[in-house]
Amino acid sequence: MHLHKYEKIWLTFGLGSLALFLVIIGFAAFWKGTHPMSHIETIDPQNVEAHESFKPENLGLREVAEGKYTVNIVASAFNYDIGTDADGKPVKKIRVPKGSTVLFQITTKDVVHGFQVAGTNVNMMVEPGHVSRLETVMKNAGEFTVVCNEYCGIGHHQMFATVEVYE
Repeated sequence: MHLHKYEKIWLTFGLGSLALFLVIIGFAAFWKGTHPMSHIETIDPQNVEAHESFKPENLGLREVAEGKYTVNIVASAFNYDIGTDADGKPVKKIRVPKGSTVLFQITTKDVVHGFQVAGTNVNMMVEPGHVSRLETVMKNAGEFTVVCNEYCGIGHHQMFATVEVYE
């Protein structure tokens, strides 16, 4: 079989690109330990309160060290449960100082939800039976809206909260 010069060049380029891609994926998977999101912690979606982080008294913002915070959230039909305030009203605003490191831990009881803090790098898919985690540094001051960016039903547009980063 005769191959034209340009066909040989493109075949070499294609096979070389494939080999490079496989080397990079192998390096990331085996040497760096990068794994797909299926390796996240699992949880019983029917009993999320059994997990220490998602007990009603542990929901919301907690300072775990100087400048380090953890936010535990349970997403359910058209609501982010971030805990309650001293009056027993649902919390809809999280306040953290600028420059602090925040670990967002979130799970859901019912369907797939999204968790995005608009204007930051926080963007997660929240699946029943899994705990999604993302740690970030809140570098910019301001108010950022938390939205569900996965359609979760007819009240999807009512699912929001606010993160306030103050000076």
